[in-house]
Amino acid sequence: MGENFKVENQESFERFRIKRLKRVFDVAFAAFALIITSPLVLLSIILIKLESKGSAFYISKRVGTGYDIFEFYKLRTMYVGADEKRVALSELNQYLIDLHKSGKGISDMDECPECKFLGHPCSPILHIDGAEICENFYLQKKRLHTKDVAFFKIKNDPRVTKVGRVLRYLNIDEIPQFYNVIKGDMSIVGNRPLPLYEAEKLTTDQWALRYLAPAGITGLWQVMHGKTRNMSEDRRKSLDNAYAINASFFGDVKLILLTIPAIFRNADN
Repeated sequence: MGENFKVENQESFERFRIKRLKRVFDVAFAAFALIITSPLVLLSIILIKLESKGSAFYISKRVGTGYDIFEFYKLRTMYVGADEKRVALSELNQYLIDLHKSGKGISDMDECPECKFLGHPCSPILHIDGAEICENFYLQKKRLHTKDVAFFKIKNDPRVTKVGRVLRYLNIDEIPQFYNVIKGDMSIVGNRPLPLYEAEKLTTDQWALRYLAPAGITGLWQVMHGKTRNMSEDRRKSLDNAYAINASFFGDVKLILLTIPAIFRNADN
């Protein structure tokens, strides 16, 4: 029992030392990045203001380490009021579309309880991906899948401005997050901080491990996403958990170096 206690304390001490080194690195890196990119940020602010009304900055609540909620900063790339349109555009969610394409959405094993009770179809029969399903049950399953999908991403999002597309392509919109790093909300490397509506779907025992890691500007998921381009939601969640388990300072340095080519590979996603 005493030996186990000693090992546990030793591991905690090593983690503490790594975290302290990581924090010093984060602040130095973020301060340097903010200084050298300040002219680019100023130019971006002017272009954003010229194209559309509203603040040049987008501030939203995000969930980071240990479920801590903080104000997350980005340069605004969407029209004002874009968040309110998210629910209306939920059917365009790329993760939901990929779920249906994978075959996990509809199968011949799906049987409508009402059809079974009546002994005949309760609504018109649809033929989707080689499977037969009644319209009512299909719409029910579609609503359930929309609720179950944690992440939200739209390809060619209509809410994004022209200037915003350029800023996203070059990842310039992410620069204000270095301020989050200096404040202590985030780290340079970690798991992506999630909007509240995404974070609440990842609080199960299976996926909550991700919250043990710091929130980061870049991380394992971003690097791997740059390599594979198309990544399932479960794969992304697994990578977040994997980073939380295996995080180290020198591993973070490697991820920073791998982020640069990943940005260029993933720029048009």
